[in-house]
Amino acid sequence: MTRHTTVLVVGAGPCGLAMAAQLRRLDVDVTVVDAQGRPHTGSRAILLWPPVREVLDELGLAEDAARAAVRPAALHYHLGSGGSVRVPLAASDIPLVLPQERTGQLLAQALADRGTTVEWGTRVSRITPTADSVRATLTREADGTQEEIEADWLIGADGLHSSVREALGVEFSGARFPATFLLAEGRITGTTDPAGPGAAGTGGPGAAGTGGLRAAHTRGPGAADAGNLSTQEIHYFLARRGVALLAPLPSGEFRLSGAVPAGTAATAEHAQALLDERGPGGLRFTEVRSVALFSSEERVAHTLRSGRCFLVGDAAHVHSPIGGQGLNLGIPDTRNLAWKLAGVVHGRLRPSVLDSYDPERRAVIAQTLEATGRMARQAVAGPVAGRVRNLTWKLLQVTGVLTRFYAPMLAGWRSHYPDVLFGAPLPDPKRRTQRSRPRPGTRDPRWTPRPTDALAGRFQLFTRGDPAGPLAARAAHLAADLPDLIAHIPSDGGQEYFVLLRPDGYVAASGGADDLSRAGRRLASLVPALPSGTPAGEGRSR
Repeated sequence: MTRHTTVLVVGAGPCGLAMAAQLRRLDVDVTVVDAQGRPHTGSRAILLWPPVREVLDELGLAEDAARAAVRPAALHYHLGSGGSVRVPLAASDIPLVLPQERTGQLLAQALADRGTTVEWGTRVSRITPTADSVRATLTREADGTQEEIEADWLIGADGLHSSVREALGVEFSGARFPATFLLAEGRITGTTDPAGPGAAGTGGPGAAGTGGLRAAHTRGPGAADAGNLSTQEIHYFLARRGVALLAPLPSGEFRLSGAVPAGTAATAEHAQALLDERGPGGLRFTEVRSVALFSSEERVAHTLRSGRCFLVGDAAHVHSPIGGQGLNLGIPDTRNLAWKLAGVVHGRLRPSVLDSYDPERRAVIAQTLEATGRMARQAVAGPVAGRVRNLTWKLLQVTGVLTRFYAPMLAGWRSHYPDVLFGAPLPDPKRRTQRSRPRPGTRDPRWTPRPTDALAGRFQLFTRGDPAGPLAARAAHLAADLPDLIAHIPSDGGQEYFVLLRPDGYVAASGGADDLSRAGRRLASLVPALPSGTPAGEGRSR
């Protein structure tokens, strides 16, 4: 007997869990399977920037995540030529430092609280798309038994080596990044030395010779953990021999990572050598809990959608881990898709709205790949290029560019979508938008959706000015006409204008009363046709 589900999510990493939990929040039936026999472990991706934090907030996980995480106040770049550049993080830009294992646990609990648990040890061994559904064969790894399942929609969230992507025949083009990275986590003690190896860039084990990392000698215990190195900052050491990241973890441990020469072994000795060679000097690992080598790739799926099947997260794209953008790119994939798919499932949106998923996310993928690729090249820069990099960083700090543009870019506020949601761009795309009004397709920390479940899946129409004025009245009428699609949120005072936010936080439109009329017509184009003679918005229910 064939089982039926509305949406089959393949893969129960953070992206698959986030996809499923958001769909359940929007009252969509979901089945989640994962080939692994138990939940994913390890810290892996640790930076949760605002786009991920917003999803956690909407799922009711914000407080639990914040309690379990480190909240860094700044990014601190220690230049190999001496001096440093500190980039303070505004409240709207602060990430959470939280091991991926804990993020997955929180998302799994949110999913379980909504009545769905992951079917672990269940592999999708065959996928057969049809015009109206997707049929799949589920194989239980424990005993080899098989079950047929039919889903209206299928989401591939099964990572770099996605079986869904392979079954659909979707090309995954790109290349491997030409560097190997060492990643170690453990406890660090000592007192930093301003004139140590990382600061001068000339001392420490391995400073001379061919560039290989050698085992470090043991230093004295020094002061308390991390000495005088701030545990409320993420540190980047831009030494002459390469870049190293040192980030505080919630457990009181630190993560150390950096590109290493070929032949480097994944040992505690080589982790210490990396810390000595590129760090501030005076620090040592008292315990190395884990150490590993990894490489990275830059690849993007040829298409993110094939009929009723979609790809999200690492199944859709992978890139350099530098900058901590992995989940910052993958989980917003799910946020973009969840409200659209739920609207189609419940008959509130035309199926054509799903056509916007690929071009919108592909644009942000390209923006992210460009940024992470640039950061990765800086991380493996040679001595001459490294000196140019350090001088550039100092200049960017003096001019304020790092605070105004770099930090918001990392935080996800500078990503933007092409104007494709409504099927065609605005008729006058060159028209300037007033500075106080965010442009369509952008994010703006001044304007974020309210995370309450009562507003889930709806556009949020914010109006400013006289609450009894013509703009507010027109907005109230539009929300009453399309109650399943729009929630009107008025506020008193100031210049009269509106901002229309999509359910995923991107700006759909902004402007004055005339602009609102046009935005209303565009919103109505997303709504399925009603029986002849029925006004738009009537006869619908949430």
